[in-house]
Amino acid sequence: MAEEPVFNRIAVLRADRGVSRRDLAAALGVHYQTVGYLERGEYSPSLHLALRIAEFFEVPVEVVFSLKPFPKLGSAS
Repeated sequence: MAEEPVFNRIAVLRADRGVSRRDLAAALGVHYQTVGYLERGEYSPSLHLALRIAEFFEVPVEVVFSLKPFPKLGSAS
């Protein structure tokens, strides 16, 4: 069975807070390219990393990650 994709809002949260990929990576202790892989959905984070990302942005993990695509910004829910 193929692995299910994990969708995320990392890029949106970074842009909203003015945080660069390098700054986020440094805060998480990962390579900045890892942040890019996460944002593009090419890499699913470990539970530990997902929780650290949510903690960095001070939001629940469900705000950052989902098993279903997030609605487009500005569209009706």
